Amino acid sequence: MTAFSGTYVEAIRQALHDAMEADPRVCCLGEDIGVYGGAFRATEGLLERFGAARVIDTPISEQAIAGAAIGAALMGQRPVAEFQFMDFALLASDLIVNFAAKAHWRWGATVPTVFRGPSGAGNGGGPFHSQNPEGHFLGSPGLKVVAPGTVRDAYALLRAAIEDPDPVLFLEHKHLYRRLKDQWEEPPAARLGEAALRRDGARACVVTYGAAQHAALEALADLDVAVLDLRTLWPLDEEAVATLAKRTHRVLVLTEASLNYGPGAELAARIGETCFGWLDAPVMRLGAADTPVPASSPLEAAYLPGPAQIRAGLDRLLAW
Repeated sequence: MTAFSGTYVEAIRQALHDAMEADPRVCCLGEDIGVYGGAFRATEGLLERFGAARVIDTPISEQAIAGAAIGAALMGQRPVAEFQFMDFALLASDLIVNFAAKAHWRWGATVPTVFRGPSGAGNGGGPFHSQNPEGHFLGSPGLKVVAPGTVRDAYALLRAAIEDPDPVLFLEHKHLYRRLKDQWEEPPAARLGEAALRRDGARACVVTYGAAQHAALEALADLDVAVLDLRTLWPLDEEAVATLAKRTHRVLVLTEASLNYGPGAELAARIGETCFGWLDAPVMRLGAADTPVPASSPLEAAYLPGPAQIRAGLDRLLAW
């Protein structure tokens, strides 16, 4: 693969195609991923190119999908398991957390499996199809968690996740699937555990990931504020976070996940512990409201930390 021009979801499809072309051990399995091409068409055309032995339609059972993927990985394959919505990854959490993530620690086995699928709100999907479940999985030793927020990262981080020897939870924000477009002549590359500075600034920094970074960039277009995209939630690029926090002296942690006991709380705690002497204000957190995701569009907009809330938070932080 060389030149590419397309959307976020097309970059996912291209990454799967290129990985399967490069390595015959890579296979895909999930609900409706073959004949139908996936609920969001992320696997469209792969069945015709690689056949039913490598693009496998499964029953409607996340436990079965995860179990089959883990078994295939232990037998030498590199499976990519699609959950139709990442909300339902919780049904497979026992296998992911208590088996795949612990296999290396228990007996030294590698489980090179990617559990991928759409997450996030903004499409009116309601409380069962719009969650950001990363908080349920972070803190599970042995499991890596990735959340790409750009077209290039959707491609590059998925390729890196497939090549990684450990299990990876790969969160694709469905609100970005067809809203972002990019192009390149040569395929981009990235490593898990490396953050990316999306916008530099001196007065404060926003530490974020996924779709939330785009709301942040819109909110602070006229402010001298940096935006750091974590890209990988675990392993965390602690050096990049600390360097920016110490340079800007004010930090806003922004997530779309729940504010209470969510990933933003862990990030704020780490920044407070390691950068306290450099900060001119307490670390501020913004996250989703403490409710299920509403199906109503106006309520969903109020549930999410949008540009207006982000701008208000930054104004409070800068005035501290």
